[in-house]
Amino acid sequence: MQTRRLGQVTVLLLLTVLAPATVFAQAPFTVGKVTAQPGTMASGELMVTYRVPATGDSATCPIPFTIVNGAKPGPVLALTAGVHGAEYPPILALQRLRSAIDPKELAGTLILVHVANTPSYFKRTVYYSPIDGQNLNRVFPGKPDGTLSERIAYALTRDVIERAGYVVDLHAGDANESLRPYSYWMTTGTPAVADESRQLALAFGLDHIVIDRSRPTDPAASVYLANTAITRGKPAVTIESGGLGMSDEESIARIEWGIAGVMRHLKMQANGPEPIAHPVWIGRSQVLTSPATGIFYPAVERGHTVAAGTLIGHITDFIGKTIAEVRAPFAGEVLYVIGTPATSQGEPIAFIGAVGSQ
Repeated sequence: MQTRRLGQVTVLLLLTVLAPATVFAQAPFTVGKVTAQPGTMASGELMVTYRVPATGDSATCPIPFTIVNGAKPGPVLALTAGVHGAEYPPILALQRLRSAIDPKELAGTLILVHVANTPSYFKRTVYYSPIDGQNLNRVFPGKPDGTLSERIAYALTRDVIERAGYVVDLHAGDANESLRPYSYWMTTGTPAVADESRQLALAFGLDHIVIDRSRPTDPAASVYLANTAITRGKPAVTIESGGLGMSDEESIARIEWGIAGVMRHLKMQANGPEPIAHPVWIGRSQVLTSPATGIFYPAVERGHTVAAGTLIGHITDFIGKTIAEVRAPFAGEVLYVIGTPATSQGEPIAFIGAVGSQ
């Protein structure tokens, strides 16, 4: 009898010790039709079906992605690149991350969206899809029966953002933008989500952080990828590193370093940089748009400090006559300025930011 009781006690002790490991064990993770087992990596494509506007024929658009499913439990972090297809440093940074990360050492799960907007990538277009003429980062959360850009946004919302706990949307200056690195801290969402998003921006480590209080609050009209996460209760940040269609080492490495900082912050890995201690907070910012169509001649460079009224650049017609000037609306820093001659009325020409409080 005593032997039986000792055996029962031993079994109960073992169950008590083993139960937490069973409850909190890392599980297989699925995106679309691809599943990665714990401690493994798996890649695939989300296939978006759409109608070709010119012919009405049915076609498919791939969104390539990788799941890195850690051997240990932890958060789900989505990293998206290529929302604008000619922004190359984020795309290349995720290629490097895929090669460097060891899922057996990872806590939690990474979803790497390698190129969100493959039509723009293959056609090297700035801002807009060559298929439907829309800016993918202006149509979230998308529609299952809309244009191709809207269908891509819907697939990313459903299969990536909804599956993630945290989102970092990786950008660069587009192929026409000369840009100094910065990130966006969006204050939409609950105070808790806003604070966690702030922590992500600090963890990424870029020394200029734009405070954006203007993003929509309606989850059904979230417009931007990162804001789609925030309006669904998921902390998110947008970063900018690189520009002018370049694939420079400095911009790529800066993104790699920032991702390592975020993963350290989320306790997905032990190594990584400390959060930036004293960033420059940009409390006021404005995108300046072109007042005319023609040839743009910049008068400033990225990173320049300008006074209110400073000439940012002028625009001529195609025989060289000046038809418009663009001036700084307030004192601040040039976060980006168009670095190529082509400009169209209403399109971005520069981004000015002024230091402000949090």
